[in-house]
Amino acid sequence: MTLQTTPNRFAKKSLLKTCALVAGLGLFSLQAFAGGDSALYGPTAPKGSTFVRVYNASNAEISASVGNTNLNEIAPLASSAFSFMPQGDYSAKVGSQTVPVKLASDHYYTLVSNTSGTPQLVEEPPFKNKQKSLVRVQNLTDKALTLKTADGKTDVIPAVAAKGRGDREINPVKVSLALFDGDKKISDLKPIALERGEAAVLYVTGSGSNVSPVWVKPPVATR
Repeated sequence: MTLQTTPNRFAKKSLLKTCALVAGLGLFSLQAFAGGDSALYGPTAPKGSTFVRVYNASNAEISASVGNTNLNEIAPLASSAFSFMPQGDYSAKVGSQTVPVKLASDHYYTLVSNTSGTPQLVEEPPFKNKQKSLVRVQNLTDKALTLKTADGKTDVIPAVAAKGRGDREINPVKVSLALFDGDKKISDLKPIALERGEAAVLYVTGSGSNVSPVWVKPPVATR
């Protein structure tokens, strides 16, 4: 039997089609990677935008929306990324609850989903010092609280008022802190490692002796 050594005409066509397909896919991939910053980082917020995210203080996953912006599948004790939108008055829905919110241009906000009561909107001034770290306490409880070193010897952020906010810039460090009501320790906090240019926010929700402090190192990407 003589073997056929001449390439089949249909095999040639199939090979050419395969090569063309591979080349086309290669061009597509190259165009995707060469699409500019928007392809890598997402769209840039227009000047004068407002920024908002949601912190889920509950023990169940939630979804939320602010105006037409959806913030879906936010894990328990975690936050969404910041989303940008035009300044203005909006209706914000968190889970089954709806609240009106007023968002100013060039401002950052967190909408906090409480385990009880209505969601609360708190302002989050941006942190821009790339040489330091920021520790922030968002005290959403009904009493003043102090953030100290775990041994109670050093105040880090003293006497943050009820429904208030306290900030302190510190050097990058891994540290163990605790929350105090006056001289009484009410909760040890998980150790946290702070990097340069990074903000760590301690959200404290609850009331009376039943408070829940949670560190959130936010996903800072905007969309």
